[in-house]
Amino acid sequence: MARRKRLLALTLATPLVLLGCSTENSGGESETTAAAPSGGGGGAADGDLQFAVVTHGSAGDAFWDVVQKGALKAGDDLGVGVDYQSDGDPQRQSQLIEAAVNEDVDGIVVSMANPDALEDSLAAARTAGIPVVTINSGADRSVEFGAIGHVGQDETIAGQGAGQRLAAEGRKNVLCVVHEAGNIGLEQRCDGASQGLGTDVRLLQVDINDLQGAQSTITSQLQADPSIDAVLTLNSAVAPIAASAASDAGSTAEIATFDLNGDVIAAIQAGTVSFAVDQQQYEQGYLPIVMLKLYAENLNTVGGGRAVLTGPGIVDAENVDTIADLASAGTR
Repeated sequence: MARRKRLLALTLATPLVLLGCSTENSGGESETTAAAPSGGGGGAADGDLQFAVVTHGSAGDAFWDVVQKGALKAGDDLGVGVDYQSDGDPQRQSQLIEAAVNEDVDGIVVSMANPDALEDSLAAARTAGIPVVTINSGADRSVEFGAIGHVGQDETIAGQGAGQRLAAEGRKNVLCVVHEAGNIGLEQRCDGASQGLGTDVRLLQVDINDLQGAQSTITSQLQADPSIDAVLTLNSAVAPIAASAASDAGSTAEIATFDLNGDVIAAIQAGTVSFAVDQQQYEQGYLPIVMLKLYAENLNTVGGGRAVLTGPGIVDAENVDTIADLASAGTR
């Protein structure tokens, strides 16, 4: 689609958006491209639509691998090109967005864990007339940054759900383990958990890049305060080490987490993790590609300025066996 046509499309669609009202290995980078097949349908029949996906995840992260799989599958299904890249460093992520703008892609999907760091690069995309769909983090800044939509989980609502579940189980002194400093979505999860619990959770900062050190830190906290009766982790890689930390400390604290991977599913089945808040990240990869294709071909927008919510859902002992087969296929 010519630049001039894209600019016109963005101008026409912006009022529709404004009328509406709504982990990770730092420095790691991955890149995967799904070439547009020549037999694609609709306006992409000649394979001319090219979309870039730039996330703050990293290669090998179980959560973001599922996002990537969803984005690439959408590209295959819809007959469009999808270039997936990721980096945990916000400045590097911004540079990847700028590179996509310079390549004159037809749309960009971006996760905004650190919105301020991405503001200039996303402004450049808007100036170039390139539509943007945000995913995962930064929903409250999405419209402000000119995105045509957001796909993800409302982290505050998800946190409230986790807190309410823990409160219903009689938990009162909850440790909320933050694994990535400066990630606004993680802060919102802990804030929501406090609201749902009815009392403030205690924050504990660990480093996702040093899981052994994180386990030691959690163990020390549980040993120092035996009154802690629940540990809420915010990442599927941290949940199993929290369970090990509780065992090391001789603590009976309940372990709950956000997000799924094979280890979390196995831990729920074994009873060492009680539940996981699932945000269905496959949809966060797949749906934005659909939205960008509809926008490019038909000026369709979705959500009316509000997030398209992919969660939260709860995976626990009652439904984990059903979810397990889907997770092993890489789509949950």
